[in-house]
Amino acid sequence: MTPAALPAARRAIAFIWLSVFASLATIGLKFFAWHLSGSVGLLSDAMESFVNLAGALFALFMLHVASTPADEDHPYGHSKAEYFSSGFEGTLIFIAAASILYAAIPRLFKPQELSSLGIGLWFSLASTVLNYFVSRVLRKAGQRLHSVALEADAAHLMTDVWTSIGVIGALLAVMLTGWLWLDALIAIAVAVHILAEGWKLMRNAVDGLMDRALSIEEIQLVHHILDSYSEQAVNYRDLRTRRAGAERFVTVSVLVPGDWSVERAHDLLDEIEARIAAEVHGAHTNTHLEPIYCVIPAAGHGAGSVGAPHAHLPSE
Repeated sequence: MTPAALPAARRAIAFIWLSVFASLATIGLKFFAWHLSGSVGLLSDAMESFVNLAGALFALFMLHVASTPADEDHPYGHSKAEYFSSGFEGTLIFIAAASILYAAIPRLFKPQELSSLGIGLWFSLASTVLNYFVSRVLRKAGQRLHSVALEADAAHLMTDVWTSIGVIGALLAVMLTGWLWLDALIAIAVAVHILAEGWKLMRNAVDGLMDRALSIEEIQLVHHILDSYSEQAVNYRDLRTRRAGAERFVTVSVLVPGDWSVERAHDLLDEIEARIAAEVHGAHTNTHLEPIYCVIPAAGHGAGSVGAPHAHLPSE
């Protein structure tokens, strides 16, 4: 099987390994920075890296599950497993934020002297640069592979980058002003910031598990394909969509003239399904065929219809 033919979840696994190794490296750098300086701000930043590592490891497991082929018990596949990764990472962020607040609030009222702050900031800066480049790689891969797990991990790493930048900037202010209470205030601000990111990840996970429809752009593509057959007196109705990780599902009733042969109608449905699959990444289309019966005028009695009048588009 060629790389292009592999399921998106399997191709995403290599990128998650990159996140795991980056998290291990940043944990070492940030905890060494905290050990040198004693800064609770740097400690809060280091604790978030543990969340990055746990999230990446769980995402790795969920991507293995998501890449499992469909079976008798799961005929639509296992792609929704990626949403559990996003939700788990959001939960870990909440736990990390609570730990940061627990450590920082007492220091706000009883500030402590910081040592070797300059050297510690250099180590923190090195880990920030590493996280930035890994986040960019994961984000591009997630968009290309339509991987919820990769995009969630990239978003969390980028949050870590901005958190680290804030911590470094504020600790520079501590060095310049001597206001030690700024260190604890930084840590509290970090906790509040990552709480917001955790809430966003958990909300997206729940949204995905609730069978959210495709994006507006993807739905418009489907409409454009179906509308292109109107010149052949072909219509449609009951268009429904949902997404599950990298997979997209489309169901629609296609209405064709009642005098068409079964073969002609079947060929049309095959063509529609192939076009949707080509233009909407990972789309699995299920079409239902219905006839449009002709309206036949009855002599001396006006117009009488035969069959159900389905030749109209439903309002959305």
